[in-house]
Amino acid sequence: MADQHGHHHGHDGRNRGRLAVAFGITAAVFVAQAVGALLTGSLALLVDTGHMLTDVAGLGIALLAATLALRPPSPRRTWGFRRAEILAALAQAAVLLAVGVYAVVEGVSRLVGPAEAPGPGLLVFGVVGLAGNVVALVVLAGGRNASFNLRAAFLEVVNDALGSVAVIAAAVVIAVTGWQRADAVAGLVIAVLILPRALRLLVDSANVLLESTPPGVDLEQVRARLLEVENVESVHDLHASLVATGLPVISAHVVVRDACFRDGHAPPVLDALQRCVATQFDVPLEHSTFQLEPAEHARHEGLTHA
Repeated sequence: MADQHGHHHGHDGRNRGRLAVAFGITAAVFVAQAVGALLTGSLALLVDTGHMLTDVAGLGIALLAATLALRPPSPRRTWGFRRAEILAALAQAAVLLAVGVYAVVEGVSRLVGPAEAPGPGLLVFGVVGLAGNVVALVVLAGGRNASFNLRAAFLEVVNDALGSVAVIAAAVVIAVTGWQRADAVAGLVIAVLILPRALRLLVDSANVLLESTPPGVDLEQVRARLLEVENVESVHDLHASLVATGLPVISAHVVVRDACFRDGHAPPVLDALQRCVATQFDVPLEHSTFQLEPAEHARHEGLTHA
């Protein structure tokens, strides 16, 4: 057991190390691109810089979450700081939406009106951004399936790399053909990459805060399986929600045969219920709370839910 514990923390340490390196690289590229956007006046580079700002924040949050996940809960914070990532995700979504909308408005404006010519350094800053993103991808690739945080961080850097490719393409088109509106087109392309992701992040975060049923969990199917457990007569007040990424929880009031409370069968029923939700579904519901009740208990309860 001790060896497994040490092995687990060794993986956590390597994963945090990957995140830390990727965060440092992405932050450095963000600073370089911010300077480049000011010097060149490129819309594509400016939008990609705004996109990268949210990814720097995302990687920072992932790194912080990977560290805080090891901290035990306290009587004041029974879930620790797991919900902090949801609040941060909402902030990220708001910034991404603002950047995406600005890119669309400004891009259309530059296509319709006289295009602002980007400075000659556009290609240089695009290459710098792509090189940094490629290095970050290599660092994260080995552990991208180890956790939700690492997977999300990997996808964020992939999006950044695509943005840098768009910047480079705009620079090449302008250099070869002199068509200045290529910068506006690249900015619009990056906006197309940003907006769906921002909306998805906003919806997912709001669903967690609204305590919606976690994706992949069918409560009717869960109820049907629970009713198949021996000695279970009915299930009500069945709720499932997501505390944070990778932490679904479920609770229910379960009516069992009255005899179970006299003949000692109640504990085995509880074991069977928890084993059912933890092992029989695509999304394991390992954190479960069941209240076992005799049928007559319903008279002492207030309003119940299905």
